[in-house]
Amino acid sequence: MRVIRIHFTADDLARVRFAPRPSPVPELHAALMMLAAPHEELLFARWRHRLLRMLPGAVEPLADLVPDRAAPAFLDVLGDTPDEGFALIRAARPELVRAGIEQVYARRPVPPWIRALHGGDADAWRILGRAHRAAYETALAPVWSQVQDLHREEFTRHALGVAERGLGAALTHLAPGSRLRDGVWEWPQPSGPAVREVRLGGRGLILRPTFHWRTGPLIQDVPERPVALAYPVARGLPLVPDRAGVRDEALTGVLGRTRLALLRSLDEARTTSELARRTGISDATASAHTSALRAAGLLTTTRTGRSVHHARTALAELLLNGGAAEPRNGVVESTTSATSAADD
Repeated sequence: MRVIRIHFTADDLARVRFAPRPSPVPELHAALMMLAAPHEELLFARWRHRLLRMLPGAVEPLADLVPDRAAPAFLDVLGDTPDEGFALIRAARPELVRAGIEQVYARRPVPPWIRALHGGDADAWRILGRAHRAAYETALAPVWSQVQDLHREEFTRHALGVAERGLGAALTHLAPGSRLRDGVWEWPQPSGPAVREVRLGGRGLILRPTFHWRTGPLIQDVPERPVALAYPVARGLPLVPDRAGVRDEALTGVLGRTRLALLRSLDEARTTSELARRTGISDATASAHTSALRAAGLLTTTRTGRSVHHARTALAELLLNGGAAEPRNGVVESTTSATSAADD
């Protein structure tokens, strides 16, 4: 029997915690792994077909970085927002990046851009950043509100379980068939190595539900960090876009994926450079798109001193929210307030 054995010290039992919010980057990686998984075709075939049809070419480098679903360890980050998670990946120590790539590509040819990433090349990091952002906007953003709702439900269920039954019983309840004895949590596995030993060593354990992966736990075991364990919450069916997600698919056909991502990023006023960073494009490309969106009456641009900020108009709010404009500071702004201020 294959099994994962997680070893707790007394300090670790005092440092078990449940992630209060879902983390976009590991949930994105779980969705992409599920996209490549060959099993459960009956339930997931339509989901895979739709997502594969929608994924832009900018996502392709991720397949190079994670061949055969063997991901380098520097991708194992958390973070409460996509920007925070992507920044944590970019901030990985060079030796951790090199070690991860060398482990994954120990016995296979290395694509040129991966070799450049191994050497710390800035252009290679930009390729990875664009791939991650494009994958998030396509695969996860349309269902993120559902992930947040499901996470809140699971958080409440776990909190009640700890209060009613204690930590030990709550842990084993997360994984049917698992058991906790003598400070070791044993979790049977359908595949993988015969025995995988995970020693917390006082680092503690972060529990996080995942709503895309269906086969066993996903463990992030990075030195000097708490071990993070994502356990699958089986709902039976893949997450599909709600009305907002379906609306985004339609708007993508009209505006284009990049311009829609720019509008979605304007949940508050932002500069061109901020928009470029959030959407993984160059400042010049962001400037061209904001000019087009301003001409269409979908954003306003204002200059204060040397700072230039963009904001969505009421027309953009109507498009993004399906006919109901969201007020800003209690007032719905007029679509006639679009200015022709120059981009920064």
